[in-house]
Amino acid sequence: MSTLQIYNTLTRRKEAFRPIEPGHVRMYVCGMTVYDYCHLGHARVLVAFDVIVRYLRAHGYTVTYVRNITDIDDKILERARQNDESIDALTERMIEAMHEDERALGILPPDSEPRATRHVDDIIDMIRSLVDKGYAYRADNGDVYYRVRRFEQYGRLNNRNPDEMRAGARIEVETAKEDPLDFVLWKSARPGEPCWPSPWGDGRPGWHIECSAMSTCCLGDTFDIHGGGPDLTFPHHENEIAQSEAATGQHYVNTWMHAGALRVNEEKMSKSLGNFFTIRDVLESHDPEVVRYLLVASHYRSPINYAPDTLNEARRSLERFYHALENITPVAGEVDQRWNERFHAAMADDFNTPEALAVLFDLVRELNRARREDKDVEAGALAFELHRLGAILGLLEREPAEFLSAGKGEDLPLPESEIEALIEARNAARHAKDFVEADRIRDELAGQGIVLKDSREGTRWRIEH
Repeated sequence: MSTLQIYNTLTRRKEAFRPIEPGHVRMYVCGMTVYDYCHLGHARVLVAFDVIVRYLRAHGYTVTYVRNITDIDDKILERARQNDESIDALTERMIEAMHEDERALGILPPDSEPRATRHVDDIIDMIRSLVDKGYAYRADNGDVYYRVRRFEQYGRLNNRNPDEMRAGARIEVETAKEDPLDFVLWKSARPGEPCWPSPWGDGRPGWHIECSAMSTCCLGDTFDIHGGGPDLTFPHHENEIAQSEAATGQHYVNTWMHAGALRVNEEKMSKSLGNFFTIRDVLESHDPEVVRYLLVASHYRSPINYAPDTLNEARRSLERFYHALENITPVAGEVDQRWNERFHAAMADDFNTPEALAVLFDLVRELNRARREDKDVEAGALAFELHRLGAILGLLEREPAEFLSAGKGEDLPLPESEIEALIEARNAARHAKDFVEADRIRDELAGQGIVLKDSREGTRWRIEH
């Protein structure tokens, strides 16, 4: 099997992946801040790392996958106030909704899902270490801040020095800070907000320190992979490195991975532009596997565009797979190893899912050839291989008839009973050798976007989007 190469954001190049512990990958991915429903950008990240975990396991690794939940944050506090509900009620409701969305998209649960509020003691211990070592200080306003300039390697993840960041970034100015670049580790208690006791007074954690504490608590001071969305490299992940390495004295993460951005109709997704979609908004009108396919069909580091045309193309691609698998029983058997070798070579090249899907399309053509030639044993073995490799991407795990019939219900130009009646009339015309009438009915249906396919099993139909 090909040597796995992963693009490392830290070094800005692909590198041969060698886990710290042979055969065991420890991976942490920044999860949701649970104040609202997950949106399409979240789906892009969740699916990307779900595929990565699936492939690592298929590659033979044991994977410990940790994805956190931020359940205390300024946004959560504000939303709870707006909703006139408790913070616990809001976060529990959003966590359950997140899990529902994940299940719909075929996203496997992480091995561990730590919550910030359950790791406050670990967070306080890390802050105490930073204060003791001179990397953090308690300001006059009661907050505890990190001294950015005390950490000499600050900025290496983004390849920028602190002065450039100060000039180019929006930095929250607090008169209590020693330096505008410094960021908060512990926020002193405000009236009416939840708080915990600490050596610096009652308060709550800052966002960045939460992930440093939870990741090292779950995976150790140094682990293999840290991932997240494209907007997290600065300041969040930059701050994580500074906090963690200053506190532990150890190198924090070996490989940094970041998913590409998601755009809607070639524009940044934004509520102000009216193109903001939650996962559940989209799944009300689109099959979840179609949405997943769209997200898998682009390389995880590449930008991805969400639009009606791209969804229609994703649907057509999945239909090709499921039509090839329809009315056939997958059975393990002898198949040419090139399919497996080509698929794994693609995925071992920084998880190149577009190339892996191209291999599956070639496999579909071979499967269709075996079916045309009535080679049932070969067709069954090829179908089994298609199922097996597709599952590594989280695809093709449904019954073909279920997927294809579900697709027929979307925006039908005619009632399904009328479509079936026309097909029956066409078949009767063909049986009577009235090919003019049979062609007329086919053309009538085609004019409505309904495509017919004749086979030994009968006539199938689909909507041509």
